[in-house]
Amino acid sequence: METIETHSTRSSAEAGDLGLAKTLRDLQWSRVVEAVAARCAGPLGARLTSLALAPDLATARVSMEETREALALRNDGEPLPLSGIRDVRSSLDRVARAGSLEGIALRDLRVTLGAARTLRLFLARRRDRAPALVAACPIDPTLDSLEEEIGAAIEADGTVSDHASPELRRLRQEVANLRAKIIARLEQMLIEHGDVVQDRFHTIRDGRYVLPMRTDAHDKIPGIVHGTSGSGATVFIEPRSLIEQQNRLTLALGEMEAEEARILAQLSELVRERLPELRAAVDALDRADLRSASARLAEDLKARVPDLVPEARIDVKDARHPLLILEGIDVVPNDLALAAGNALVLSGPNAGGKTVALKLMGVFALMVRAGLPVPAQEGAVVGFFDPVLSDVGDEQSIEKNLSTFSAHVRRLATILDEAGPHALVLLDEVATGTDPGEGAALACAVVDSLCRRGAALAVTTHYEPLKAMALSDARLRNASVGFDVARMAPTFHVRMDVPGASSALAVAQRFGLDRVVIERAKEMLPEQARTFDALVRRLEQQHDEVSREREALALERRALESERTRVQDELRKLKEREERKLTDEGQRLLKMIRETRDEVRSARTAMRKKEGDQALVEEARKAVERAALRTREGDLAGAIAPEAAPEERGAPATAGALGPGVRVWVPRLRAELEIVEGPTRGRVRVASGAVKLWANVDEVRVLGADGGGEGAASKAAEPAKTEKRRETPTPAHAPPPAAEPIAVRTDSNTLDLRGLRVDEALGLAESFLDRLYGSGEKIGFLVHGVGTGALRDAVRDYLRGATRYVKRWRPGESDEGGDRVTVVQIA
Repeated sequence: METIETHSTRSSAEAGDLGLAKTLRDLQWSRVVEAVAARCAGPLGARLTSLALAPDLATARVSMEETREALALRNDGEPLPLSGIRDVRSSLDRVARAGSLEGIALRDLRVTLGAARTLRLFLARRRDRAPALVAACPIDPTLDSLEEEIGAAIEADGTVSDHASPELRRLRQEVANLRAKIIARLEQMLIEHGDVVQDRFHTIRDGRYVLPMRTDAHDKIPGIVHGTSGSGATVFIEPRSLIEQQNRLTLALGEMEAEEARILAQLSELVRERLPELRAAVDALDRADLRSASARLAEDLKARVPDLVPEARIDVKDARHPLLILEGIDVVPNDLALAAGNALVLSGPNAGGKTVALKLMGVFALMVRAGLPVPAQEGAVVGFFDPVLSDVGDEQSIEKNLSTFSAHVRRLATILDEAGPHALVLLDEVATGTDPGEGAALACAVVDSLCRRGAALAVTTHYEPLKAMALSDARLRNASVGFDVARMAPTFHVRMDVPGASSALAVAQRFGLDRVVIERAKEMLPEQARTFDALVRRLEQQHDEVSREREALALERRALESERTRVQDELRKLKEREERKLTDEGQRLLKMIRETRDEVRSARTAMRKKEGDQALVEEARKAVERAALRTREGDLAGAIAPEAAPEERGAPATAGALGPGVRVWVPRLRAELEIVEGPTRGRVRVASGAVKLWANVDEVRVLGADGGGEGAASKAAEPAKTEKRRETPTPAHAPPPAAEPIAVRTDSNTLDLRGLRVDEALGLAESFLDRLYGSGEKIGFLVHGVGTGALRDAVRDYLRGATRYVKRWRPGESDEGGDRVTVVQIA
């Protein structure tokens, strides 16, 4: 019983192998293999006669990922480095059988090891970008030492190097010296016996140096005869005086060759010790070469890596047959879809592309199992199909006494036995070669049976019952190849969900059949055939009209999308231009402010150093005044020259509507800004990015309904919760804030109150203000710090009542010390 089971298993496996071989022939898979082999860089190309098909989905995904990484590296201008690989497998086999390698074989092994080292280092530097290739191409780094040892002993031409051993170097020197002495003596003898030598040169016979002598004068030079010339006119003599030296040369040559053989055997032994690592490195080079060739083929086909899914299905857009692309044919791309348990029924005229579409799906199924990207649009889905079964072409066999129909039936029986849920079945002109009625019935039954088995089936047919079955059975889907009646030529375009007319009479007319015969055939067509053909043609016309409308809508949609993108880009550019303009103006203002500060600081320093020199002090004051003229708010605002009438936005500000965080429109700046400080003394500070400016309250407009509304008021009120408002009462008759004298801080107009008690500080402040008032000073600085704020608040409460001395006061600006300082304008 065990023997029977083993035999049965073997027979099943053999049948499977035969079925795969038939599929590979039907799909012309060998041409795909040849295309990959032609793109290999190493010796793999000469040996590659088949591509391994992954046995499962996981293996297929690994192979595809390796190819994807190789393709990505190529696209980045970094193809896998594979130059210099030699075919060393036979040498490794020789070493495994205890043989010794010649110098040329060792040279080739060294070059191959150099290529392996280059690939290893290349992948190591790109480990993050090519992890699958790194895992697939393991190369032992310790092989570098073997490469170095072989390289130190073997020259680039395959000879053993003088540096291989000291003994070899000595023997070669000895051989060279002996040879030089022998040649020198021979040349001397040629001169001495010029009258009897046949030629003016010496030669070598049987490994010995000899002189060519005339036959009638050979006894002039005693020695050993090593033969005569073909004509018999010349005899080759080894002079007796050189026999001893030539014997020593022969012995030295023998010792030298023995030393070379010893070195080669020693190196071969080193190779034998590292045989497993060497085989692994050679396999890694071949694996990398295969993936590189696959990437090159994908590049030539404009192929893309598909999504590999566990389901047995295929869904591709703009798919093109790779073999037609390689032949340079302008291929019509097509959309194809097929799933397990379903059938795609392809119909239409002969020579219209049905079989090409059928084979394309089979080739795609094999390509993904071989790790090859497919020529289709991005996002293609190709599942794992196993097995791929086909019946394409004429299998008539005279030897087996099988007709075409019989051969097809036998193949169908095998396919029905092997088909399962993950099978892809391709049937070209199913059940033809017999009575049309019975053939159509058989075709419908075969399709039904394969769908019940869960196989994914694609079938081409001219049978109208099978096309009709596809219209009523949800498992079947019609598709057709087009035929342009006006041009009397196929379009090669596959249309889904539309059955195709066979157009046999149109094709016959196209290929030259007499018109009278064509017309007679049309008259003899059954009414049912004519009706079905007319129905199919109407469906084709409606499908074409819908396709044209869909294309027109898609074109219009693309135009609208393009216009929307253009408008959005224009708006973005306008906004960027406005922001850039404001930024440029702000930078100009900042530069002006910096220059003014530098002048003020210089003047302040001069006033401190030359306080007694009234002329210099006056000159410094004038410089400060000039700076003040430039830094007045009005002048700074005027630096931004309007190009057009200010745009009006928002509503005029109302009481309580302004405060930090409120968005406002400043007409003179033509910008929407945010308040970051104020209002203080009738002004607010606005910001755009790093640029901050002061603006008068009456010139800003609040963005939002009714001048800011509740939201703005609430934002304006927020600072009051955490900090006292720093507003200073300003007498109604007081001049506007811009008329305040320039606040230049010096030792004479500054009083430091930090660390004092409140009563002490207020007493000193009163004396200080009295002094300033009497001396005619206009500005004073009270430094009180912040701390708890008690001293600051006491000083400012005092200033509110000191109307005799104080015209107005304010907290210091950031460059004056900020809230740690109070600036007083003397009355």
